[in-house]
Amino acid sequence: MMSTSEGSDRIIDPMMAIANCSTRQRIVVVGAKSMELMMALHRRGYLLAAAGGNCGRPAGQYEVALVDWRRRTLHALGATMDWLDDFLSPRAVLVIWLDAQKATAKETLRAAVMKHGFVVLQGAEHPCGSVLLARRSQAIPVQQAA
Repeated sequence: MMSTSEGSDRIIDPMMAIANCSTRQRIVVVGAKSMELMMALHRRGYLLAAAGGNCGRPAGQYEVALVDWRRRTLHALGATMDWLDDFLSPRAVLVIWLDAQKATAKETLRAAVMKHGFVVLQGAEHPCGSVLLARRSQAIPVQQAA
């Protein structure tokens, strides 16, 4: 049987690798295991990490959102994205971890993320699921016509 910290390590390491954030950035962690994942981040020196249940009032204060979406439906993600919106800064990065999905489900996820004003930058597959990296669209410079 896997310990709690081993379970969080399995997803926290790839999430942090794709997020490429520093210990000085404010991170909000959302999902069923948000407290466990926040504690794993604290053990790694990310002391500005907060779980969704203790993240304060929304004021655009978080630069990174880590969303643990294991064993949840993609349909329910919209409400969580709506809730997160006011907590995230204009240049925020969003990292979503989910169980292994079929290609159609991944496209549904991408569409949901884009609908909330994010641009999908990268995705990666792992043995225990997949991770998606997105950034707010206003943080991506628009190419000017020549």
